[in-house]
Amino acid sequence: MSTETSPACSGAARHSNRMVSVHARYDVVVVGGGAAGIATAASLSRRRPELSMAIIEPCETHYYQPGWTLVGGGVFERNQTKRMMARVMPRGVNWIKAAVAEFAPDRNEVVLEGGERVRYRALVVAPGIELNWDGVHGLRDTLGKNGVTSNYMFEMAPYTFELVRSLSNGRALFTQPPLPIKCAGAPQKAMYLSCDHWLRHGALNEIEVEFHAAGPVLFGVDYYVPSLMRYVEKYDARLNFTSNLKAVDGPGKKAFFEVKSSDGTQLVERSFDMIHVCPPQRAPKIVRDSVLADKAGWVEVDPATLQHSRFVNIFGVGDACSAPNAKTAAAVRKQAPVVAENALRVLEGQAPRAVYDGYGSCPLTVERGKIVLAEFGYGGKLLPTFPFLDGRKPSRLAWFLKEKLLPTIYWELMLKGHEWLARPEMVPNKPGSHAAQQTLRAEPKAP
Repeated sequence: MSTETSPACSGAARHSNRMVSVHARYDVVVVGGGAAGIATAASLSRRRPELSMAIIEPCETHYYQPGWTLVGGGVFERNQTKRMMARVMPRGVNWIKAAVAEFAPDRNEVVLEGGERVRYRALVVAPGIELNWDGVHGLRDTLGKNGVTSNYMFEMAPYTFELVRSLSNGRALFTQPPLPIKCAGAPQKAMYLSCDHWLRHGALNEIEVEFHAAGPVLFGVDYYVPSLMRYVEKYDARLNFTSNLKAVDGPGKKAFFEVKSSDGTQLVERSFDMIHVCPPQRAPKIVRDSVLADKAGWVEVDPATLQHSRFVNIFGVGDACSAPNAKTAAAVRKQAPVVAENALRVLEGQAPRAVYDGYGSCPLTVERGKIVLAEFGYGGKLLPTFPFLDGRKPSRLAWFLKEKLLPTIYWELMLKGHEWLARPEMVPNKPGSHAAQQTLRAEPKAP
C-alpha cells in the first residue's frame, strides 16, 4: 500500500477479490502488500503455517523499489523491478484486494473502503510511506517533461537516464527534502551515477552539478562522509545544505529553494537543464489520521520490539512505523522476523522477546561498478554484515551485491520468509529484561 509509487493502485483496483463478510476473522491481518507486509506475512507463515492470515492490499503489482536507482542509471530495465502481486503473496494467506478506510483497535477491526470489517487477533501495520508530490509547487504538473525527473517513481526512472544521456552541457540539479524519507541515500546516488556517465563520455566539464539538501549534512553517519566527499570533489559537484526545494517552474526551467542561514531564510532561484527531485514524504493519511499515530503521524511503536506503544496486539513494520531507523528495504529484512516472533508471542499471551537493533543499509552507488556500502543501526552504530569488508572503500564486490545478489535475496528469500543473515536477537523473558521493560504484557482480547 505504499502511496503514490504504484501505478496499479488506481481506482479500478480498489475492490476486494472476494466477498469479505462483515465479521471476517483472522489470527493475523497485515495491512500493506509492499516489502514490509509481504516479508512479515511470509515469516509468520513459515513459523506457524496453520495461522489464518490475510493481507489487505489494493495494488495489482509489487515493486522492487531499490532497483529504481539502477534504472535511472541505465543499469536495469524498468520491468526488472516489478512482479504481479499474486506472484509474491505467501501461500495460504488470503489477499483482500481493497484499501483500508479506518483502524478500529478498540474492536480489533480494520474497516475497508467499501465498509466491510475485518477482525483480527493481531494486526501488522505496513502501509509504506506517502510521496507528497504536491509538497513542491508545480512539481506534479511537470514530472516527466521539461527536464524534470525522479527515480522515486516507477514510470519516471527511465526518463532520468534519458536526460542524463542527452545532456552535454548546462546545469543539473539534484534535491533531497527534509528527513525522514525512504532510502535517504537515493538522491545522491542519482547524482553520482549521472556524474559518472558524464565523466565517462567527456561531458562533465561542461555540466554544472548542484546537490541541494534540506538537511545540514551529506550523510547521517559521519563514518562514511569522507569517502563520499572524495566523489563529490571528483565530480566537482556543488553542495548546498539547508536548501529545500519549494517550487518548480518546468517550462521556465527554474527551481526555487528555501535556504536557511545565520542571516535568516531566503528564497533562491536556480535555473536548470535537468533536475532530479526527491519529493517530500510522510506517513500515509490512513495512519496520520488514526489513533495508531504518534504526534508526527507515524505508527507509534517501541523501537526494539516494534510493538505498538498503546495497543499490545498491534505491530508496525517498514516505512510507516515510528522507529528511528533508516527507511530501507534492508531495514525491513531485519524487522520482519522481529515482528513475526513477537506477534506470535502476543497471540500466546506472552511478552515480546525479539529485538530490532535499528539495522539499515545504504549501498551508495558512487560510480558505475563501485559502491560505498553503509551499514548501521540506531545512533549510527556500525553494523557490517561482513566485518572483514571496509564499507567506506568503494568496492566492486558491493556493486555485485547490489546489482546481482540483492534482487534475488529480495524476491526469493526475503519475500518468501527465508531469513538468511536476518534471524532476530532474542532477549531473556524475565523481569528486568529489555523487552519486558518496554512492552505491554496483557493478553489481547479475542475477537
